[in-house]
Amino acid sequence: MWKYIGTKECNEFLLSLNLFKCQDQKKYIKTLYSIANNIEKNYNIYKIKKRNGKYRTIYEPYPLLKHIQKKILTNILNNKAISKYAKGYHKGISLKDNAIPHINKEIILKLDIKDFFESIAFNHIYNSCFAIEYFPKSVGMLLTYLCTYDDHLTQGSPTSAYISNLVMKEFDEELGNWCENNNISYTRYSDDMTFSGHFNPSDIIFKVRKMLHKLNLNLNNDKIHIINKSASQSVTGIIVNEKIQVNIKYRQRIRQEIYYIQKYGLKSHLTKCHINIDEKKYLNILYGKIIYILQINDCDSEFQKYKQIILDLKKAL
Repeated sequence: MWKYIGTKECNEFLLSLNLFKCQDQKKYIKTLYSIANNIEKNYNIYKIKKRNGKYRTIYEPYPLLKHIQKKILTNILNNKAISKYAKGYHKGISLKDNAIPHINKEIILKLDIKDFFESIAFNHIYNSCFAIEYFPKSVGMLLTYLCTYDDHLTQGSPTSAYISNLVMKEFDEELGNWCENNNISYTRYSDDMTFSGHFNPSDIIFKVRKMLHKLNLNLNNDKIHIINKSASQSVTGIIVNEKIQVNIKYRQRIRQEIYYIQKYGLKSHLTKCHINIDEKKYLNILYGKIIYILQINDCDSEFQKYKQIILDLKKAL
C-alpha cells in the first residue's frame, strides 16, 4: 500500500497524526525527527530503590516527548487489540481481573520475565505496532524511535506498557490456548505470568522458556514460585485461596492507622508516628488505600466504615 509514496505523502501522514500543536508544518516535521534522532537527550534518567535493595532505572521523557508519546498511545496504540490473557495497562482492566481466574485452585505457578521492558527490542516493537501494513515505513520507524531508548522499551514512558502487550499478543494467545486445552488458567500482568489448576509445573516452565526464547526474552529464575492450596496463594498482591482479598498485612496496617487516628486524633497520630506530610495529603493517601481494598471486595463492611471515617475527617479540615 505504501510502496510508492514519497516524502511529501509521508509528511502529510505525520501531520494528520497531530502529535503536538504546531502551526508551522515544517517545524512540526523537523521537531519530530530532531527528537527521534537525539532521543537520549530527551529523557531524565534516575534510579529508585526496590524493596529487595536493588535499583530500578526510570527513564522519564521530557515534557514534549511525553506529550507526543501520550498522543501515540491514545490516537494509535489504544486502537489495537491486545490478548484477553493480558490483564495490565488497559482501560477497564485491573489487578482484580488478573486474580479472579485463579480463585480456589489446587496449584498456582508464578513466573517472571527477566528485564522485561529492556529486553523488548526495536524490531519487535516496529513489527507489532507500526509495521508497513498500517504506516509508511519511514513513519513507522520514526514512531518506533519516539517510543524507545537505545532501541528498547523503557520504564517511565507512557507508551511502554501498552506496547509490551502488543508485542506479547501472539505469545499470550498461543500460550493461553495451550493452557485452556490443558484445563489451566493463565494470565499475564506485565512481566508477571500466573498459572493455576492441577498440573506439573515443570511442563509449563519448559514450554514458557522455549516460547520466550523466540522473542529473545528469558525467565527470571529467582522468581519462580509454586504455591499449593494449603499455603496463602497471592496473585499480584491479592489472596485467591477461596475468594479475592487484599493481603492481610496490608489490611492490618490500615486498620492500625485508623485506630491511632481515632485514639489520638489525626494531628497527634502524625506527630507520634513521625509522618512528615500535611494532614490533607496523608488522608488522601490513606483514602486511596481503602478504595483499593474496596475495589477488590466492595462488600467489605469494615473498610466501608473506614472510608466514611476518612471522608468525615477530610470534610473537617
